[in-house]
Amino acid sequence: MPDKKPERKSRAGLTQDHVVKDHIRDVMSPRPRALDVDACVLDAALVMRREDIGDVLVLDAGELYGILTDRDIVVRVLAEGRDPAQVRIGEACSRELSTIGVDQSVGEAVRLMRERAIRRLPVTEKGQVVGVLTIGDIAVERDSRTALADISAAPPNT
Repeated sequence: MPDKKPERKSRAGLTQDHVVKDHIRDVMSPRPRALDVDACVLDAALVMRREDIGDVLVLDAGELYGILTDRDIVVRVLAEGRDPAQVRIGEACSRELSTIGVDQSVGEAVRLMRERAIRRLPVTEKGQVVGVLTIGDIAVERDSRTALADISAAPPNT
């Protein structure tokens, strides 16, 4: 009887020898930090430093108004010589938002991020923001051997 070749198992759904999580809820950062539209940029920066995050969601009367990123602070406040203690986050945040549902696929999120050239997506469930999905979250989960995944998973610089 000829040697039987070992059965080749499908690699579909696997990345680097682990099962790929395909729903946003399994990959996102839960419990996003949010501040009111009237909070000052300095307060947002302090939250970002304390929580080791690169963004805060901006709410107006409890509704999603925008997202303020560390880059927004640099480009729209500091580089313009404005005082972060005097500028309201509603003035400095990004307003053109894309969101994604908690049960949508990571592949859909990647396509949306590519199409819109964005790094972060607020995640919604039943009309409420329940998380944020970042390219770092995706890299750590989907491609853990890349430089981006290493950087995203590293402890903060202090």
